[in-house]
Amino acid sequence: MKCLSLVLLLFTFISCRKEAEPDNKMETIKYIERASGELKTENVPSDGMLKWLYSSATGKAALHLLFKRKIVSAIGGWYMNTPYSARRINDFVNEHQIDKKEFEIEDLSKFKSFNDFFYRKLKPSARKIGNQLVSPADGKILVFPTLNDVANFFVKGSEFTLQNFLHDKKLASKYNDGAMAIIRLAPPDYHRYHFPASGIASESVKINGHYFSVSPLALQKSLKIFCENKREHCTLSTEDYGDILIVDVGATMVGSIIQTYKTGSKVNKGDEKGYFAFGGSTLVLLFEKGNISFDDDLIENTKKGMETTVNMGEDIAVALNE
Repeated sequence: MKCLSLVLLLFTFISCRKEAEPDNKMETIKYIERASGELKTENVPSDGMLKWLYSSATGKAALHLLFKRKIVSAIGGWYMNTPYSARRINDFVNEHQIDKKEFEIEDLSKFKSFNDFFYRKLKPSARKIGNQLVSPADGKILVFPTLNDVANFFVKGSEFTLQNFLHDKKLASKYNDGAMAIIRLAPPDYHRYHFPASGIASESVKINGHYFSVSPLALQKSLKIFCENKREHCTLSTEDYGDILIVDVGATMVGSIIQTYKTGSKVNKGDEKGYFAFGGSTLVLLFEKGNISFDDDLIENTKKGMETTVNMGEDIAVALNE
């Protein structure tokens, strides 16, 4: 069965490279680099495939019949754990201009597989932990002071509801009038994620789902993807920011969400929470109403329809009771 799925995967990939349908149109991904304020264009791995999967009739068929399924991500994950996959590391680092000096292991030949490199650790000095509520990961962020702002932002944002997302009516009602942040991790990003504040971390609750892409090329079509993908959530109980719900969302080729924290333990801001295996991934933070206020630049950029780059440990919000 795995061999058959792999053949189908390769066949659909070849097909998508050849196909050029008239309606196969998606915008390029623009974002704002926070440090400089510059508008930039993202280099998206496999953007041709994503456009085909989410914009063409045959692509959508392949998506629902094959690409969203666990077996495909399992095969992709298996390959990324093989020594053969390590051949991709040098080219990947060079193509995306990733700073090797930040790596705990700078010698790329020491990585045993692409996944070994993908969820690499950084030197402790590579990220500074801010004074306020911080980003839990490297990536590109969107912030929404209220959930109503979410529906207005996405093409089909109205299809996204907290109850569908969390599969828990009581938990959804707790955050229904609150704020939300979405941090998207692209494949070139550092893929370990951390706690945005100090507090007590609850057990991680798993929600089974599919493996759709969480690239903006896919999310332009519907935020409902977040309600269909595999995900896990835990509550971080804090003194300054109330109860923060941290949701880890898997995606295409992300066969594993690995939690490395100890359930019920006291954690410090910046402590590692877990990591994603190969693929694009997303973290969603939910806040109770009236507890936090996002930084002005992040709010303004989101209103303009733009993601903003953030590093793990970078301030993104303040407590309203300060």
